[in-house]
Amino acid sequence: MPTTETSPSTLTLTLAAVLESAGIEPRDALVIRHAYVREHADGSSGIHADSTDDEVLEYTAVHSTNPRIFPTRPPSTWVVFLAEGGDRARPWGVVDNHGEVGVEGVRRRFAVSRSQRMQDLTNRLVIGWRSPRTWRLSASTAGSYPVVEIADSQPIPFPGFDALTLEHAQLQAVMREHRYASWRTALASVAGVYLITDTRDGRHYVGKADGAESIRQRWGAYATNGHGGNVELRALDPSSFRFSLLRVFDPSTPMREIDAAESHFKRALDTRRHGLNRN
Repeated sequence: MPTTETSPSTLTLTLAAVLESAGIEPRDALVIRHAYVREHADGSSGIHADSTDDEVLEYTAVHSTNPRIFPTRPPSTWVVFLAEGGDRARPWGVVDNHGEVGVEGVRRRFAVSRSQRMQDLTNRLVIGWRSPRTWRLSASTAGSYPVVEIADSQPIPFPGFDALTLEHAQLQAVMREHRYASWRTALASVAGVYLITDTRDGRHYVGKADGAESIRQRWGAYATNGHGGNVELRALDPSSFRFSLLRVFDPSTPMREIDAAESHFKRALDTRRHGLNRN
């Protein structure tokens, strides 16, 4: 996977250069970075790793009526990114804003459509997002953000269940990018017992996916929020998590067999006393 490198004698490639090469003038564009949040504090729906393009576009079309949150007169071009960890983002696509079409309570709806601009870099380009708490910026401001990676767009072969290890940022990419489609198919075909290692201190968490839930579904939750709903992991930074599989099962396997395997690995790795499992 090629990455951009810098040295004292070279210039860093920035987002502004990428936008200009795609025919987008930074001073006439808005840059938005969506985070994966299934539901916001106000009860409104968000997006997640399995959201369709139509769902992302619909989510992009609705914004706050508060001018401090979203511009009163936003530009006609929006460059939409998806968050990848705290300081990285990948482009989802470019959106043409055709204007406001209505107000629904405290939210404004815009008529938006997907543009073909930057299509060749969708999900491939990675920029460093310097303001993790900021979700929208003028393209002139975001234009100084560095390009840290341009990924190979060719499909990547699935390495096999026994050879699979993923850092959290890699897991997010696997759950979203087209080049990992075969990985998602493989992970959707099995239930099993998995291991999460916090690489900062070496502590382990043993979990399972059973019944109607596949490994893909379970790991998709971790890709979305980092903790998958597990109390033990909520207070930890998922950027240091490493995911691997301990044992996989056919989805028709009785749940008691998967439960027994999970209990065995918790005992073998002593994750209740010296790891991250509470039960």
